[in-house]
Amino acid sequence: MSEPTNVPIQPVANPIICPPYDEPRDHWVYDKMGVATRAGKRREAGYFYKTERTGSAQQALPGMAQEERDDLPLVNVLRDDVRRWREADYRGASNVTKELLRWWANPARGRRLFFCQREAVETIIYLAELRIPGRTSKVRFTPKLSDEALGQLLRGEKPRGLNLTSETFWPTLMDRPFDPNLRPLTRLGCKMATGSGKTVVMSLLIAWAFCNRGVNPRSTEYPNAVLVCCPNLTVKERLQVLRPDNPDNYFTAFDLVPVNLRPYLHSGKVLVENWHRFAPESEHKEGDKSYQVVNKGPETPETIARRVLGDLYDRLPILVLNDEGHHCWRPAGANDEADEPVTPSRGRKKKPVEDDSFVATEEEQAEARVWLEGLDRINNCLGPKQPGISFCVDLSATPFYLRGSGYPEGQPFPWLVSDFGLVDAIESGIVKIPRLPVSDDAKKKDEIGRPDPKYFRLWHHISAAMKPHEKHGSGKPKAEPCYREAEGALKVLAGQWKEKFGQFRSADANQVQIPPVLIVVCDNTDIADYFFRKISGESEADIVTPQDVEEVEAGEDEEPTPGKKEKAKKQVVYGKSEILDEFANAAARKVTIRIDTKLLAEAESADPTKNRKTAAEELRKVIATVGRPGEPGEHVRCVVSVSMLTEGWDANNVTHILGVRAFGSQLLCEQVIGRGLRRMNYEPDPATGLLQEEHVDVYGIPFSVIPFKGRAVNQSAPEDKPKHRVWAVPDRSDWEIKFPIVKGYVFEMTKGHVRCDVDAVEPITVDAKNEPTATFLRPTVGYHDSSMPAVAPFEFVEQTRDAYFANVHFQSIVFHIAQKIVDDLLTPTTTKTDRKSRVLRLQARHHLFPQVLRIVQQYISRRVNLNGKDARELGLEKYVTWIVERLESAIYPDEQQGEPPLLPILDPYRPVGRTGVVDFPTTRPVTVTEKSHLNLVVQHSDWEGASAKKLDKCGHVKCYARNDHLGLAIPYEYLESEHSYEPDFIVRLTNELNLLLEIKGFEVHNTERNNAKYAAARRWARAVNNLKEFGTWDFLVVRDVQLLAPEMASLAEKIA
Repeated sequence: MSEPTNVPIQPVANPIICPPYDEPRDHWVYDKMGVATRAGKRREAGYFYKTERTGSAQQALPGMAQEERDDLPLVNVLRDDVRRWREADYRGASNVTKELLRWWANPARGRRLFFCQREAVETIIYLAELRIPGRTSKVRFTPKLSDEALGQLLRGEKPRGLNLTSETFWPTLMDRPFDPNLRPLTRLGCKMATGSGKTVVMSLLIAWAFCNRGVNPRSTEYPNAVLVCCPNLTVKERLQVLRPDNPDNYFTAFDLVPVNLRPYLHSGKVLVENWHRFAPESEHKEGDKSYQVVNKGPETPETIARRVLGDLYDRLPILVLNDEGHHCWRPAGANDEADEPVTPSRGRKKKPVEDDSFVATEEEQAEARVWLEGLDRINNCLGPKQPGISFCVDLSATPFYLRGSGYPEGQPFPWLVSDFGLVDAIESGIVKIPRLPVSDDAKKKDEIGRPDPKYFRLWHHISAAMKPHEKHGSGKPKAEPCYREAEGALKVLAGQWKEKFGQFRSADANQVQIPPVLIVVCDNTDIADYFFRKISGESEADIVTPQDVEEVEAGEDEEPTPGKKEKAKKQVVYGKSEILDEFANAAARKVTIRIDTKLLAEAESADPTKNRKTAAEELRKVIATVGRPGEPGEHVRCVVSVSMLTEGWDANNVTHILGVRAFGSQLLCEQVIGRGLRRMNYEPDPATGLLQEEHVDVYGIPFSVIPFKGRAVNQSAPEDKPKHRVWAVPDRSDWEIKFPIVKGYVFEMTKGHVRCDVDAVEPITVDAKNEPTATFLRPTVGYHDSSMPAVAPFEFVEQTRDAYFANVHFQSIVFHIAQKIVDDLLTPTTTKTDRKSRVLRLQARHHLFPQVLRIVQQYISRRVNLNGKDARELGLEKYVTWIVERLESAIYPDEQQGEPPLLPILDPYRPVGRTGVVDFPTTRPVTVTEKSHLNLVVQHSDWEGASAKKLDKCGHVKCYARNDHLGLAIPYEYLESEHSYEPDFIVRLTNELNLLLEIKGFEVHNTERNNAKYAAARRWARAVNNLKEFGTWDFLVVRDVQLLAPEMASLAEKIA
């Protein structure tokens, strides 16, 4: 297939149009001229195909007759079903599942999860917990995916009701081995763009399985063992964060599990393995060594399962997570005519210049075969009656078949159930925005009159400029003329890189000091090697010793043996870069690296029998740590690679990409460009809720279906400034502030004595803004014309709650409120069922109710403003809830009467937070600090900077820290829902008093919610003070920054 010639290259002003945490409600659509407009709804799940469609949609890519877009019908119906299930609060799921899904969706989370992560997990859980086991009736709605169609999907039959057009390809959730005697695998696939958080999704699925199994240990419905399969050693090392016992596990780092469920994580076990482990062992191998005297016979499914799984074998059936699951595919039969498989002896096919797609090589076919046959054996190791694998989940950014697989190139894996691709990720701001060339001074036009800058379709122009003698027999350009034609693009892009590098070098100590990276993706090793030598100045030269010179001059040089070519000795020479001095390598430090694919493959296999192990491992470590301070790859500035970067590359400091190869499909463009789109900063704009733009400049990759931002040649990028780095300054360690991570409270009374400072409780006002007290109606006749005078043709009729109040006594409302508070206060003790506990609980209730009733009466009479309304308005559920929540936060055990004090429940996995671990980038304005352990205060608005300056100048302040990325979140309830509140600052005064400080202006909105937050903060301080391990704490709200100094002075005079 030839490279596309007509491409929609019209940029958009603002590619990011959707918040990352909510379901997309908009997307960009290109018209026939390549102009983008907003559609006003979510994009249907789909893909671009060449030969075979799966659904009924036929949307041609503008100007690209060879490629068309088709939908993914199974994904689209599941989207609708899962959306309805989500809106029904996950009806039918287990209580544990509901708690987890609500926890992950909570907008008050310190680290919110992307919607695409939640949707992928929700879809898997919806299918695995409700639909596949046959519990459809529990959701209590009629799903678009019928039980009949689901059964057909699980049997590999063509499902009805999905509006499918192909007779040879359709969705399925079953992957059948070639051997009909083997049990098929149940597979569920999730397409997720690179950088959208697949590792977090795997963590969520593990948490769902283990927490449910921990609560119901005898049930095998939820696996308590997970096998994570990955493509190479780098990915394997990174995925160790999926193990709950790993100190850096994601469950703690991302706060993925509520504190009450965390112990259940350790009821399961996670094994992360490279696919190479599935390869059958030699019959003569014992452990890591081989012996001729050992003959174990061929491995059976059971022996392979025991060898790979170890003690996980005793936990079968297991859950399997295939990371980068596009490597795990079953080659089609040899008779399939869809696509000719690559002959093993030939490896990658020779192909003309137009044939520019990725082909499944012999190695890739072997990897797919070994990976999938290993899973087949594990799935069948228990015999025909029971599967060894509950189900497999495949996660990949590009879950499509390659050419040579036996399937049509670009055909999606048929078990996809969730789709959030690169275009969706760009529109949600989850990845960087590509900036593609939109014009140049050559002012060439394409076939339909649009600007056609050379560096957009670079390979097309390179190929057109080649003379016959400048091409190989395959028709592809030779390295030297290819470089000649691409040199201009490389130097322009390098100039843009140097501008960015200059900003990096001028960065001060408070800014992120990570060098930008330029990636050059070449067509083959010859071109890559030539570019590498030009960019790095590094080359090889023959080694000639003084002895060699003497022997040659003396005529003593031996004649070479006929037919045997002597292998010259080489040495590395470091010269000047022909592109930029900053790219030049030296013996002490290499800033430009070339990825040797074969050498890297040896390192990634982790096979100790491979040669060149040391060099390969060094290369792997450099590539795996690009952009990480203190690691081997921290100094890398340029990477030259063949085809595309391998899995495991997760550098987020890529700023420029040059493609010097053919791109014959949008899939190929996505595979290559996606490697450079990981973001550095995930801080949304509070005004819009959208993530702020980050960019990567791309030449030579004609991606035509993404919303991109235009950039003319030599146009500077003032918005790409170095990011500020907020971190704990080592020299200020004396100002480190530590605080407890509180998840709840211990409130256990033995005698039922409580006390409450009613006058200190936040007040409540009965207001029609909270709940209307009167409604006015009038008859309606015909249509209401807003242009007519506002004169009513009939009298208004007032309706109030007077008739209801006639049957309600105010005292019963007060009794109801008091009873609800008593029930809530005694809830923690109801878990104890022994006789002594039951007697004490009954006695406590008898003592407690009169006290609480008196407190409620006092609060209503002194702190509730009825505002002239009927007091029985307080019987409305909204006011009842507010009063209950307000008083529960202010009622404490009476320690003077012998009750144990209110104590905090600390997070068992992270009981203490501290400023010393803070280290994060930001693009927002900042204020430099003087009295803080942290070097900067991030300014979300003007008041943060003003407050920091006041605190720095205040003589009564010893030190302080902005509560930003600290993890100090105070739990509270509002309208019977759990939330968390983050005070603005932590301040330590000169008298050692620790202060939770909130800066608030005049509060007009959410007054009641703010009052609930403040009551929770005071409760937090009281409980922490009772713990007597973190000093003395207090809480203060300041409504005018100018009053900060006198407020601090007043508190500093108190005795801590």
